[in-house]
Amino acid sequence: MHKLLVVDASGRVTRSITRRLTRRFAEAWRAREPGGAVLHRDVGLEPPPPVDEPWIAAAFGDPETRSEAGRAALRTSDALIDELDAADAVVIGAPMYNFGMPAQLKAYFDQVIRVGRTFGFDATAAEPYQPLLRARPVVVIVSLGDGALNPGGALAHLNFLEPHLTTCLGFIGLTDVTFVRVGFDEFQDGRFRASIAAAEAEVDELAARLAGPLTRLAS
Repeated sequence: MHKLLVVDASGRVTRSITRRLTRRFAEAWRAREPGGAVLHRDVGLEPPPPVDEPWIAAAFGDPETRSEAGRAALRTSDALIDELDAADAVVIGAPMYNFGMPAQLKAYFDQVIRVGRTFGFDATAAEPYQPLLRARPVVVIVSLGDGALNPGGALAHLNFLEPHLTTCLGFIGLTDVTFVRVGFDEFQDGRFRASIAAAEAEVDELAARLAGPLTRLAS
């Protein structure tokens, strides 16, 4: 049974563009994968706790001697990593907030990027950092207030969202990433409507490709 993990990070609910498109993706995927499972993780409404000193001490300590308090500090991290590792495909709704990712989504990645679980570290190796998650396709649905923030646009140099997401995902082994972009939300004009229509078509096509036998999106 294939599993799809949907991660929503928008602070908006009823008017969220990314939520609308992640829901469309999940519905299209489920229609083609009736025996599959969709797991929804809403970090926009229920953000993970920020990393703190007990979390750091537990994560970087010896797992064999970890105390009950240490295990409790990592409980959310373990749950998030387990569901990410179990997914065959991932779709993330990530609106741009102040040129980067929402704080809720950053907190999510702080919980799942963890030594010994999603990446390995060997100080003596030529390449000390090694990803530990198996490869699987990831679709990231991005909403931007101005389409000029898209790659190739006049304001692309201010887009720190996509490079940050690509780096975080790739660091733990998720390098098969496809971005679906909606722009001009702040303008609400014909460019915005065209962008939404193009994103909907792309979401439908990607969901169809991911349903059934899963393949790399880059293939």
